[in-house]
Amino acid sequence: MMTAEQMIAAQKANLETLFGLTEKAFAGVEKMVELNMAAAKAAIADTQSQTHAAMNVKDVQELMALQAGYLQPLSEKAVAFSRHVYEIASSTSKDFAEAVEVKAAEAQKSVHGLVDSVSKNAPAGSESAMAMMKTAMAASQTAIESVQKAVKQATEAAEANLQAMATTSVSTATAKPASRKR
Repeated sequence: MMTAEQMIAAQKANLETLFGLTEKAFAGVEKMVELNMAAAKAAIADTQSQTHAAMNVKDVQELMALQAGYLQPLSEKAVAFSRHVYEIASSTSKDFAEAVEVKAAEAQKSVHGLVDSVSKNAPAGSESAMAMMKTAMAASQTAIESVQKAVKQATEAAEANLQAMATTSVSTATAKPASRKR
């Protein structure tokens, strides 16, 4: 059985983890707010300069060239913004995933310790029940590890796909449009 000191220590550790994760969550939100503020300021400045340039246009061809020149940097900025959002979200989720893994390992260790303690203090004749409990614990541990591995692989695959999409978007956005032949 857990002593009062062990329970207090466990609760303190859980609170520290909670406060640490809360700080990380707020740091992620703060980064997102900073990114959105910078993007909003840049969008206002771009809109202002584009509006001034549009007011000075003399003909339709000049307007079309101005619009074409405006769209390419706009798509590049959208890709950069998306990449920053992904980096912030990815970093924050990794922090949470690491904390969950640590806590899960601690809980598993605690449960194994409890099972070992119970099996040592079990009455005579309960060896088969204890063996079944240990087998069930081993099977659950294997299942948990398999799920964690699958989640990690899925996350890595999603990150690789997002990275590939970002690279494709950047190369598409920076590619120069083909000129028309007359």
